[in-house]
Amino acid sequence: MRKYELMTIFPIEEDLSKAAQESVRSILGEFGAEIESETPYGDRELCYEVKKRNKGRFVLFNIKSNPSKIIDIDRQFKLEQNLLKFMFVRIDD
Repeated sequence: MRKYELMTIFPIEEDLSKAAQESVRSILGEFGAEIESETPYGDRELCYEVKKRNKGRFVLFNIKSNPSKIIDIDRQFKLEQNLLKFMFVRIDD
């Protein structure tokens, strides 16, 4: 298992944000990833419009996952409508 940082951007509406965060947690669990920590970075202006939104709620997840599962997780995240943007960054040991 490797360590990754997963930066996510959710809509700023509370109900959409909570639902999307729960969906991200369940997708990660479904593919066997362990969430080590979850750090909210608050609401921020976006540099450009994403899915017709100018603001987003940023949350950083530190996870452990099998590298072969990251592609599957990525594919599922692309189907999640309330996840505006996301990016995986591998952390070297």
